[in-house]
Amino acid sequence: MTADTFSDNLFKPLKVGNIILNQRIAMAPLTRVRARIEGAVPTDIMTTYYKQRSSAPGTLIITEGTFITQRAGGYPGVPGIWSEEQINAWTKVTTEVHAQGSFAFLQLWALGRVAAPNYLRSLGHDLVSASDVANTSGSGRMLIGKDKHGERPRPLKVDEIKEYVKDYAQGAKNAIAAGFDGVEIHAANGYLPHQFLQECTNKRTDEYGGTVENRALFVLEIVDAVVAAIGADRVGIRLAPYNTAGGMTSGPGTLEQYAYVLKELEKRGQSPNGRLAYVHTVENPQEVKNSVGETVLRRPMEFVRNVWTGVWIRAQRFDRNLALKFTDEDDKVVIAFGKPFISNPDLVRRIRENLPWTEPDFLTFYAPGPEGYIDYPLYH
Repeated sequence: MTADTFSDNLFKPLKVGNIILNQRIAMAPLTRVRARIEGAVPTDIMTTYYKQRSSAPGTLIITEGTFITQRAGGYPGVPGIWSEEQINAWTKVTTEVHAQGSFAFLQLWALGRVAAPNYLRSLGHDLVSASDVANTSGSGRMLIGKDKHGERPRPLKVDEIKEYVKDYAQGAKNAIAAGFDGVEIHAANGYLPHQFLQECTNKRTDEYGGTVENRALFVLEIVDAVVAAIGADRVGIRLAPYNTAGGMTSGPGTLEQYAYVLKELEKRGQSPNGRLAYVHTVENPQEVKNSVGETVLRRPMEFVRNVWTGVWIRAQRFDRNLALKFTDEDDKVVIAFGKPFISNPDLVRRIRENLPWTEPDFLTFYAPGPEGYIDYPLYH
C-alpha cells in the first residue's frame, strides 16, 4: 500500500447526480449474455456477479446493456427491462448492490442495424436503423444460424421513432421500479442512437437527418423524455464519437456533431430540469510517438471539457496510474473500468492498495454459465 494513494482525488468522494461515490471508479457496462434467453430475464448468477463487483462501498456499477423492449433487441442472453418478471429479477441485483453500500445505473440499449437479423425476425420484428445503410464490416454484430453480414436495415418511420423515445422513457421508469439509482442512455458503439448521430449511417432527409441539429434530434428527444420520466440527476449518457464498432466511421463533421450534442446537454444543465448525472465517453485512444520517440496514448476526447462542465466518466484503456492522473487533473472525472472488473471483482481494493490485476479469460466473455463469470478469486 502506498502512502500517496489516499491523498489523491481518485479516492475522494464525488457527487454524481443523486448519489455520492466514495471513490471515482465505476464499473463500465459489459455485455456478458448470462440472462435467461426465454423472456430475457436476469438470472441468479447475474445477481452474484454484480454483488461481487460492488463490494467496495460507494462504487458506481453501470450494468450491461439492457433492451428497452423486445423489438429493440436481437441478441439472445441479453436482459430486458420491459416486463414485470424482468423488473422483479433486476430488483434482486439492486438489493445486493445496495447491501454492499454501492450504487447501480441500468444501461438502456437498442441495437438497430447490428441486431442478428434472423433471430430478431423470429421474435416478430424487423431489422431497423436510421437509414437503409448495411453494416458490412462484420464488427459489432452477433451472427446466429444463417445470419450474414451486410443485410440492409429498414429505415424507421417518424412515428416509430417517437415510439422508441417513449420506450426509453418507460424503460427508465421500470429501472427505477427495480431499485436502480439511475439509468445510462447507450448512444455509443454503433447502436441505434449512434446510427442516428453519425453521417455514415444517417442519410435521412426529414427532421431526423441532413444537418448536425437534425442528426442529434433522436438522441436529445430520448434524453428529454427520460429526464421527464425520472429526473435529470438519475440520467447519464454514453457517447463514442470515434468508435468504429458496428461499422461506424468518423469524418470531418464528427467533432462538430458531438460538440453540438454536448452543448445541448450543457444548456439543459442550466435549465430548471437540472443537469444530467454524467456524460460517459468511450475514448478510443491511439498509440502515437511523442517528441522523444516514446509511445503514448493520444486521447481525442479532450474537447468534451471545453463544452460539458458536469461529471465526466471516461472509459477505455485506463490503468491505475492514468486513473490517478486524470482524476487529479479534473475534479469532476470518474474513470470507468471494463475488462479489469471482469477478472478482478475486488478491483477497487486492488487499485487502492496497488495490488496486481488478474488477466481475464476472453474465451468465457460470452459463454453461458458461471465459468469466467463468478469464479474469479479475490486477492489474497
